[in-house]
Amino acid sequence: MPNFLGSRIWQQHAANSTVASEELCIVPDHVRRGGAVSELLNAVDALLARPDAMPPPDVRARLRKADGLTQDEVADVFGVTRVAFHRWETGQAKPRRRHLEAYVRLLSGWATKHPEAARPLDSTLRAG
Repeated sequence: MPNFLGSRIWQQHAANSTVASEELCIVPDHVRRGGAVSELLNAVDALLARPDAMPPPDVRARLRKADGLTQDEVADVFGVTRVAFHRWETGQAKPRRRHLEAYVRLLSGWATKHPEAARPLDSTLRAG
């Protein structure tokens, strides 16, 4: 029994393994519980495909303003304070996952509705 992994892990491996071997094989928990490796890879792909790319902060504010909403109004919908929403909008903080997906959806909807506000400002225009 390998002592560097501890007897509890080894016993768990021995009880769950169908392989008659003295070597410890690492089996992902997902697979050990009966899932296929392809299911795990699909779950990882879904995590990678999450819509968490937000436009730059200046675009976020322009989109909200183009729709005629205040930070307070949007914060109320999300159930957060105006300060928390301000931090999302200015890029000082990132919303947690449940808010992130909804915020990205809102920004995408606004970008469709107000394409002129969705365009990032050219750096030469910012200087002038």
